[in-house]
Amino acid sequence: MTELTIASAPASAAPAAAAAPAAPAIRGSAPAGVTHPKTIKSFVRRAGRTTTGQAKAFEDFGPRFVLPYTPAPLDAPAAFGRSAPLVLEIGFGMGEATAHIARVRPQDNFLCCEVHEPGVGALLKRIGEQALTNIRILQHDAVEVIDHMLPEGSLDGVHIFFPDPWHKTKHNKRRLIQPPLVAKLAARLKPGGYLHCATDWQPYAEQMLQVLGAEPLLQNTTTGFAPQPDYRPLTKFENRGLRLGHGVWDVVFVRRN
Repeated sequence: MTELTIASAPASAAPAAAAAPAAPAIRGSAPAGVTHPKTIKSFVRRAGRTTTGQAKAFEDFGPRFVLPYTPAPLDAPAAFGRSAPLVLEIGFGMGEATAHIARVRPQDNFLCCEVHEPGVGALLKRIGEQALTNIRILQHDAVEVIDHMLPEGSLDGVHIFFPDPWHKTKHNKRRLIQPPLVAKLAARLKPGGYLHCATDWQPYAEQMLQVLGAEPLLQNTTTGFAPQPDYRPLTKFENRGLRLGHGVWDVVFVRRN
């Protein structure tokens, strides 16, 4: 799962000696006059125990499939050993859907961000069991990966499936899908590239539709919510929710030409 946290700014700062001319606003940046903007992150670290199998997968497959974070543009052909369409996934949980999508779309490369160590170990285990070669993992904050490793126009797609809904109204500001992040993602999509979000929490689905619809670089692929794309599987978690009568909503937008 993916979510948004707020890093607090310092309590005080020294006053400026003189007022400086206002800098031009940049779409997706902090408002003018905010000295210490709050920092968006794509995750909250959660407790979890890595199993023996996951630890062995780290040892066996980590050196090949886990990339080091470096604040420099990613050389995707070198990282994957080939040139192919590049899809970013933010928060893959235990990797069940990620492995399925990589298997049914072998023509695409998948760059997957997740900080939860058991989840990374679980996906590495699936990579080994299914002999997948088109996944690379960055065990790092996706926002920093977007900012420093992915130039504008470098992505063919983005997947954000079942991010933390932060059900309480007072916590809604912690949700991942917010205008600043969507602006960053839209700028990094190639013309015609897509942004696919999915959630089982209807108020969050409606927020996703509103936020993506307000981004000028993006266009909805349909009216309202999209049909479930055939590449996205029903996970065990999702099937359990459907049996309990819960809905699932997909939102798919594309980058305008």
